[in-house]
Amino acid sequence: MEIGELVLDGFRADPERVSAAFESELTRLVRLHGVPLAADGSLALDALSGLPPLPAGLSARRLGQELARAVHEGLSGHGEVGR
Repeated sequence: MEIGELVLDGFRADPERVSAAFESELTRLVRLHGVPLAADGSLALDALSGLPPLPAGLSARRLGQELARAVHEGLSGHGEVGR
């Protein structure tokens, strides 16, 4: 799986730490649950929106984890997908 860009507005966390936590948590979730929208093969999305809001003020690690969970939920069929 490759994610080209994540855009976060309104957060003051170290982007490298957020990215590391995001990657670790998303990898864990995909290993455990797969990517349901890609069950029939490859999946290419232009955008994933309509995800639940994340609370401001989270630590970089927690923000990365919560963001990964939100993205995995979107890849599981929740939210709006742009292809």
